[in-house]
Amino acid sequence: MRRMFHALVLGLLFLLVTPCAHAADNGSWSVYPLASKVAARPYFYLSADPGQTLTDKVVVANKTGKPLTFRLYAADAYNTARDGGFAVRTVTEKMRGVGVWARPARTRVTVPAHGKVTVPFTMKVPEGAEPGDHPGAIVALDERIDRGDGSVALGVQRAVAARVYLRVGGPTLPAISVADVRVSHHQPLVPGLGDSAATVSYTLRNTGNVTLDPKVELRATGLFGRTLLARDLTKVPSELLPGQSVRLSEPWRGAPQLEWGEVTLTASAKDTRESAGASFLALPWLMAVLLAAAVAVGAVLVIRARRGRVRPSVRVRPSRPAVPTPSRPRSSPSARP
Repeated sequence: MRRMFHALVLGLLFLLVTPCAHAADNGSWSVYPLASKVAARPYFYLSADPGQTLTDKVVVANKTGKPLTFRLYAADAYNTARDGGFAVRTVTEKMRGVGVWARPARTRVTVPAHGKVTVPFTMKVPEGAEPGDHPGAIVALDERIDRGDGSVALGVQRAVAARVYLRVGGPTLPAISVADVRVSHHQPLVPGLGDSAATVSYTLRNTGNVTLDPKVELRATGLFGRTLLARDLTKVPSELLPGQSVRLSEPWRGAPQLEWGEVTLTASAKDTRESAGASFLALPWLMAVLLAAAVAVGAVLVIRARRGRVRPSVRVRPSRPAVPTPSRPRSSPSARP
């Protein structure tokens, strides 16, 4: 069979700086803010009022032995649905914030081998900009498609982005919410033979206008208020961006096999706190089947008993109406001769 080669642009691979890093780097090139007179900057931290224009500079460094050409553009940031990580929009996606307001002086730049290029950019904040945080990035995209091997190859465009944290002046409102809490159980077939577990899933949403560093506490209680589980969750995004929501799940190993209770999730961040919960019924499969069978048999017996007590009545033919006897006229004594 002849191997078919398909090029599919799967997406962009964005490497973004961690809090202790100097630059966003993928091993071949890096992108970072131009160092100030005081020190190097890991990110762009910008503050502006509506209607104000800012200027800054981004550096693109080539770490390879040959020239590289990049497309420069600004992009909005968002939280990934999978784990809430920091990601930025592709060049073809619609932008609403930094991706519209920021403009590099050059949209394409060629960086010599082992060299670097500094590119100015302007940030024009519109008059009607909403106050609060507007995260984004300055992206250096290699428009070449890396083709893999195999009968079906996926082509990937690589990009590196330097984060932009822009705060627009005005009232700030931190707000967080927890919604759609669900509990799914994984029970052994026979009670006591095997381990039981559960998964608690929920949606965490930033309903305010500032970036949050959320903390989430999980608590489960059983009958009569007994505490079954109490823990602080660790698989929570460190940055929940304004207007963003993520669907998260937490495994619960050793969950009870027979219990009726409730789980409560409490999310908190600076100046905001919110809770939500859901009830659950833990029941082993065998017991659930036996219980369902018992209910079905009981229902059949009740129906039969009711049918036995209610007997159909025999229809009685209606009797003929009685024929009235004709009466003779009585003679009056005064009428006799």
